[in-house]
Amino acid sequence: MFIELIATVFAGIACAGIAMLLNRVTGRRLPRWITPVAAGLGMLAMTVTNEYTWFDRTADELPDGIEIAMTVENQSWFRPWTRLYPYVERFVAVDTGTARTNAAFPDQRLADLYFFGRWSPVNQAPMLFDCASARSALLIDGAEFDEDGAVVDPAWEGMPEDDPILELVCET
Repeated sequence: MFIELIATVFAGIACAGIAMLLNRVTGRRLPRWITPVAAGLGMLAMTVTNEYTWFDRTADELPDGIEIAMTVENQSWFRPWTRLYPYVERFVAVDTGTARTNAAFPDQRLADLYFFGRWSPVNQAPMLFDCASARSALLIDGAEFDEDGAVVDPAWEGMPEDDPILELVCET
């Protein structure tokens, strides 16, 4: 975040410098307000660029075995350009490389989910999926296993069968 702030400030300084240079080249015929307007537009352009490229930069840095299952796009009234071209604000990734199964329960998978947000820290949560019944149980507080390896008393919640997280976990 600090690096993005520094980049935004330098973009403003660079655009102001370009405006000052153009003013000198034209014999100081440009209005005086052009320099601060150019600086503001440069900083706004840098901020918008960082918003739109955050997802791609973050997704490119994910290690092998972690796959993106779902993205959440943002549209807001105070950013009218997002109505035409929304940007990815959050996404969920699944660690398919370490997803676990139990031979006694072949339709169940235990996988780690990672929740990424533009201005928030990454959160990790283990989740149990029942692929046959299209349901899941969040295991944030830990899980207790019986002698067969089944999770004791999971808090199952139904999921749509076309849920992208369920599909990704169950296909692995």
